[in-house]
Amino acid sequence: MARTRPADRVASLIDAAIRVFCRKGFRRAQMADIAREMGVSPGLLYNYVESKEALFYLVVDQGFGQEPVEETLELPVKTPAPGAIVKRIAERFRTAGAMPALAAAIRRPRADDPRGELEEVVRALYAMVSRSATATTMIERSALELPGLADLFYRRMRSSVVERLSRLIESRAEAGQYRRAPHPAVAARLIIETITWFARNRLGDLASESITDKAAEETVVDFIVNSLLADRVRHGRTRAPLIR
Repeated sequence: MARTRPADRVASLIDAAIRVFCRKGFRRAQMADIAREMGVSPGLLYNYVESKEALFYLVVDQGFGQEPVEETLELPVKTPAPGAIVKRIAERFRTAGAMPALAAAIRRPRADDPRGELEEVVRALYAMVSRSATATTMIERSALELPGLADLFYRRMRSSVVERLSRLIESRAEAGQYRRAPHPAVAARLIIETITWFARNRLGDLASESITDKAAEETVVDFIVNSLLADRVRHGRTRAPLIR
């Protein structure tokens, strides 16, 4: 019979599992590793999950530790059906990766305020990467170990953001508001990788400990915005010069 357990104990289990999965990936992580991280006996974990697959699903389903655990969660969590983990990650990405600021910018043929619009988009991208840093690390470490996850993570999730951003870059260049990039898709990928390093990967770099979160974000936003905007926009000339 399914039972419930204190939400704080489940949250502790999720936190411990995230740390281990981030370090080792899905395949190399063992339930004994997670029990040791949590400071309990391995047998206790099976009061909460039926298997390692069930634990991975629990982490994904409960928001990667960023949201309160459901108090009515039925335990032990059952082993998910094949493909259920990848399906749940895709569902969560559709919500987390929606990025209304980028979607709204793409729908407009041109921006009334190119600088303000671009800064809003870049900050939204930065916030998304920062907010999902732990989740992304866990998924990336496990992407090649779970059927279908590599395709979802590398070809669908990442490519979706790059494709939308490159469309914006092309559109604004056509409107004369951005510099023309030789390859908009490469420019979009450069922007994403720059944001990813400073919002996520920087945190594991001991040589970058002196860089504060605020300094990282403000510098990245300033650099990207001023690199993309057309000269006349950066210098306040929002209308095309008259041809004499």
